[in-house]
Amino acid sequence: MRNIIKATAAVAAMLASAPAIAAWEPTKPVEIVVAAGAGGASDQMARMMQAAIQKNNLMKQPVVVSLKGGASGAEALMYMKSSEGDANKVLIAYSLIYMLPLSAKIPFNWRDLSPVAVVAMDQFVLWDNAAGPKTVKEFVAAAKAAPSPFKMGGTGSKREDHVLTVFMEQRTGAKFSYLPYKSGGEAATQLVGKHTEANVNNPSENLEVWRAGQVRALCVFDKERISYKTKVTDTQSWNDIPTCKEEGLDVQYLMLRAMFLPGKVSAEQITFYVDLFQKVTQTTEYKEYMEKQALKPIFLTGKDMLKFLEEDDKLNASLMNQAGFVAK
Repeated sequence: MRNIIKATAAVAAMLASAPAIAAWEPTKPVEIVVAAGAGGASDQMARMMQAAIQKNNLMKQPVVVSLKGGASGAEALMYMKSSEGDANKVLIAYSLIYMLPLSAKIPFNWRDLSPVAVVAMDQFVLWDNAAGPKTVKEFVAAAKAAPSPFKMGGTGSKREDHVLTVFMEQRTGAKFSYLPYKSGGEAATQLVGKHTEANVNNPSENLEVWRAGQVRALCVFDKERISYKTKVTDTQSWNDIPTCKEEGLDVQYLMLRAMFLPGKVSAEQITFYVDLFQKVTQTTEYKEYMEKQALKPIFLTGKDMLKFLEEDDKLNASLMNQAGFVAK
């Protein structure tokens, strides 16, 4: 009996001293895939995350940002779809994941990927050149009176910017000619140069040219104003921008910013990235970025994220159908 007790004690001691099985973590650089060009909101957010992860030592491996905006972002979606099982690639996604498969009939569905977390929401703003109309009412009147359709810059045909442009036509009776550019940064440059009359860039894409007094923020496409009240320009904070509904233009739209892994990764790998991006949202870099770029902070994962994605997918499909952008 004593021998059995001694043996049991010895096994217990060995188990106690044995190293714990390590949870999964990347063993090579992690690639944040951006379905857009340089300078746009997705590129900016990816680089903020890269900096937050590296400065706060949230992961042993380095992070690289990979721009795959070819074919209006289809390059990134198909790249992720073809990377099944590779947990070293993470897509920073937005409404493209719903809209592009509908408009271009590419063989992609967000359900092909592994959802990790929704990390922010984008609001959109109607911008015109600082030398242009000063209010939404004046802008609409000018567009109606123009001998040719107002040129509206945006990021990608038959996507959120284009949908908002069509809705503005439907609500106001004005005519707009939509011009797609490679990124929100390029759309901002075109507006400053007066090559377009307006754009519906999200706040981050027009931040610097707004601060420089080169463009004017006419209204935000949301049911409530942007929450941040610190002055961004000499005279205005984000919160000073009225909602479009306040200005008589009842159009609303929010866009997700979410992280996805390729399909067929393990639950352990998903858990690693859920934890990683939750830590990112707690960093100073993230919090400062949310305010600077006027994004809505949010963190959804698991069942809550799946519920959100299903509802958001239905909403975007409805908007695309109303705009006539679904390929037959």
